[in-house]
Amino acid sequence: MAAEKLRDLSQPIDVGLLDATVAAFYGTGSKEERTAADHILRDLQNNPDMWLQVVHILQSAKNLNTKFFALQVLEGVIKYRWNALPVEQRDGMKNYISDVIVQLSSNEASFRMERLYVNKLNIILVQILKHDWPARWQSFIPDLVSAAKTSETICENCMAILKLLSEEVFDFSRGEMTQLKIKELKQSLNSEFQLIHELCLYVLSASQRAELIRATLSTLHAFLSWIPLGYIFESPLLETLLKFFPMPSYRNLTIQCLTEVAALSFGEFYNAQYVKMYNIFMVQLQTILPSTTNIPQAYANGSSDEQAFIQNLALFLTSFNKSHIRVLETTQDNIAALLMGLEYLINISYVDDTEVFKVCLDYWNSLVLELFEAHHNLDNPAATANMMGLQQMNLLPGMVDGLGSQIMQRRQIYASIMSKLRLLMICRMAKPEEVLIVEDENGNIVRETLKDNDVLVQYKIMRETLIYLSHLDHEDTEKQMLKKLSKQLSGEDWAWNNLNTLCWAIGSISGSMMEEQENRFLVMVIRDLLNLCEIIKGKDNKAVIASNIMYVVGQYPRFLRAHWKFLKTVVNKLFEFMHETHPGVQDMACDTFLKIVQKCKRKFVIVQLGENEPFVSELLTGLPTTVADLEPHQIHTFYEAVGNMIQAESDPQKRDEYLQRLMNLPNQKWAEIIGQARLSVDFLKDQEVIRTVLNILQTNTSVASSLGTFFLSQISLIFLDMLNVYRMYSELVSSSIAEGGPFASKTSYVKLLRSVKRETLKLIETFLDKAEDQAHIGKQIVPPMLDPVLGDYARNLPDARESEVLSLFATIINKYKGAMIDDVPRIFEAVFQCTLEMITKNFEDYPEHRLKFFSLLRAIAAHCFPALIRLSSPQLKLVMDSIIWAFRHTERNIAETGLNLLLEMLKNFQKSEFCNQFYRTYFLTIEQEIFAVLTDTFHKPGFKLHVLVLQHLFCLVESGTLTEPLWDIAAVPYPYPNNGIFVREYTIKLLSTSFPNMTGTEVTQFVSGLFDSRTDLSTFKNHIRDFLVQSKEFSAQDNKDLYAEEAAAQREKDRQRMLSIPGLIAPNEIQDEMVDS
Repeated sequence: MAAEKLRDLSQPIDVGLLDATVAAFYGTGSKEERTAADHILRDLQNNPDMWLQVVHILQSAKNLNTKFFALQVLEGVIKYRWNALPVEQRDGMKNYISDVIVQLSSNEASFRMERLYVNKLNIILVQILKHDWPARWQSFIPDLVSAAKTSETICENCMAILKLLSEEVFDFSRGEMTQLKIKELKQSLNSEFQLIHELCLYVLSASQRAELIRATLSTLHAFLSWIPLGYIFESPLLETLLKFFPMPSYRNLTIQCLTEVAALSFGEFYNAQYVKMYNIFMVQLQTILPSTTNIPQAYANGSSDEQAFIQNLALFLTSFNKSHIRVLETTQDNIAALLMGLEYLINISYVDDTEVFKVCLDYWNSLVLELFEAHHNLDNPAATANMMGLQQMNLLPGMVDGLGSQIMQRRQIYASIMSKLRLLMICRMAKPEEVLIVEDENGNIVRETLKDNDVLVQYKIMRETLIYLSHLDHEDTEKQMLKKLSKQLSGEDWAWNNLNTLCWAIGSISGSMMEEQENRFLVMVIRDLLNLCEIIKGKDNKAVIASNIMYVVGQYPRFLRAHWKFLKTVVNKLFEFMHETHPGVQDMACDTFLKIVQKCKRKFVIVQLGENEPFVSELLTGLPTTVADLEPHQIHTFYEAVGNMIQAESDPQKRDEYLQRLMNLPNQKWAEIIGQARLSVDFLKDQEVIRTVLNILQTNTSVASSLGTFFLSQISLIFLDMLNVYRMYSELVSSSIAEGGPFASKTSYVKLLRSVKRETLKLIETFLDKAEDQAHIGKQIVPPMLDPVLGDYARNLPDARESEVLSLFATIINKYKGAMIDDVPRIFEAVFQCTLEMITKNFEDYPEHRLKFFSLLRAIAAHCFPALIRLSSPQLKLVMDSIIWAFRHTERNIAETGLNLLLEMLKNFQKSEFCNQFYRTYFLTIEQEIFAVLTDTFHKPGFKLHVLVLQHLFCLVESGTLTEPLWDIAAVPYPYPNNGIFVREYTIKLLSTSFPNMTGTEVTQFVSGLFDSRTDLSTFKNHIRDFLVQSKEFSAQDNKDLYAEEAAAQREKDRQRMLSIPGLIAPNEIQDEMVDS
């Protein structure tokens, strides 16, 4: 292929040939031509001398894609090698790029025609600026501003460059530049802003050119969040923006600029200007969009610009109110304008668009929270006054009667808006997770197949908002809900969606009312819903009402516990729904039954007033009929629920009797199958029999999960037979795979046999995990398993080994801890070597075995560490190699388990007598491997743990704990004074080799910083973050994983706050079983 000669860069590149190669890559040629072109272009891109050809290519190329390719090469050099280039090469390239930009943007025709090319050149220029400005290009801003004054098209392009620069420095800088460089660029932009400000104002007052005005407004929009405030409030800028607001072609850009100003928050200095801006804005808004407009309808029929305007209006109103609502509460006129803005926002909240609704909802949530917290904290006036800024507020006459009356007065201002907001929340309530019945696109009621996470997030925020609203005025909340419900009953407002949102809203405020009010309210709600179920005809309608009844009752366990008759009626209604075959109804009935039983279990095992026996006994008598129409997975949920009831019975004799009655059906079937198998073992090979065995085991697992220790009598009954079935099915699997090869493991028959094996392991694991820590249970259950389970694992072919064996023994060790120490060699022998061989061939095969293998190792390291010390050196090396192998893995869970395991091993060995020996063997390897993953972008999620391992190593080496040298005495001609100095040198050498683009000084500073900050985790972590940016390993990527730990701490803080407010964490989510007595 002629294009091969492009690889020779010793002479100027043949641009015509390069054009043809790029065209082949993007063109419609054959796949082979595209692949060949791709290889050549990649090689050129990776060639360090290719960038020297860029100017020649840009001057001669005919194909725009070729120019883009050349600029891509240049961008790589600027990002990663710019500072290492000679000054004359840097200046030459900088001047050339600047000249081409000016030349192309100096006249209208070339500027429009070459727009894409100019945009890319602008990006290149800004990448250069990030390195050279201000130190090596001090005149950049004055040069740019004077160029802008020479022609309107150059001016338009200068605006685009300034906007890019602002975005690079203020929006995209985290993880792209070091914190010091970001600070320097921000200071430079601030100090030189006057020239830019004058240019923008000049354009907006003098230009008639629509494109230039739009470019200027767009650039201003990027600047407004950070420029010195005087440029906004002590200049004609705000007036100029408000002048452009009524003009349709500039309306959206102007409102975006005003939104940036509205979002600024810095004390009270400019309050008067904010009040003036808001009032002028509201007067203009009423001309543009009269307050009587039906906004949802206007949005639905509007153009994309008009729709964008509604969204921008929501952003403006919410941003202004979040920062400055206080200044509007000071006079009657301002309050009137404020309330009008909120009325607009209520109307916008009904717009049928998710993004618009999110903006509104976010604001309503924060406003209601603020009003609620003041009301909630009245016991702590100082905190409230401080939080609400009430000391500084200019109060209305009559608002001076103490803090309480100020708060009440303030709530009064918003009372009518809050009432409208309650209706909005009820009408638009999102679907909660528990509801499984939805309307499909054809209007049919079906079972939901996929959870929609966006809807669940929205539900969470709406639920929280409605709970605050309920706390602010319980009566109004109740009144609005009951009024909506009566309209359902009368038929005037009957629709699936209306009933759904109403019931989801009713369910969502559970726990927020006082108990008496909640009782009164719920009695009315449940009666009305049960009546509705009787009077509305049609299967789909009944399914919708059924799902709503189940959802509402499932949310109010406190009410059900206090009203046995209601609880019994509800449970019997659920039993009715278990015979209703409409999609989703039975699932929801079983889920709701389980949820109610978990919170009210004691109620079912005592004899209630007016009853002859506990409900559980009555239920067990009718059980075969109740579950007759349920699918196996629904029966398992049902059995789990009854297991919960039985667990609440304190009399051991009754408990065992109930358990026996509950397990009667599966035990009869089990005895029948085992009896037939004793006559002929082939009976167990029938597929239907295997399915039945599986189902019986799954039922047992469900009950074990809720009964825990008390399941012992049942598992003892089937245990040995179950292990025999396990052994037999295992042999069948092995022989099938041996005869049929690897494909046999994919056949439905082998899959079914393995399901039984897995379920057996899961049943034992569930029981041991849930049972209380009683040594006799371990002694009874573990020894008989060692050969059928462990021996079987070792003997099996890799494809026939169950990963659940590994998790079962991890559970056993976590449960019985040191008591298992004597069994560890046996476990090790059976699973270690053979599993490692399976998982170290590549990173993909046997994913389940990988994770569970490292979980087992972690359990051994945590609880049976002495057993690890007893391993021979080759065995310990295998363990360490496997740990390194784990944290190199790109699968997050495996890498994380490996890192946690490594930390535990490091700490345990530090405390052991083998400390010196261990670290002499592994210290340098671990350090090298951790730096390798730390600087690999695929491993960013492990950042927190990488930092902890490095901190441990550097603290250890400086602590003097290691008394023997870490270096190889035979290989190093002169001894180091101590390990600390050796590790410093080793680390500098390691990083200098890995990052040739960093100078020796930079590397040395980084390593010294690691040692200096080793005792302060936060400084140590930030030091490493800066290094990752500086080494350019993590540029131009999403770096939020480097900050994940801080985000998790904030989430926990939020949860603690939520626990203090009644209803905010739903009664079903609180783990205290709600004192069910």
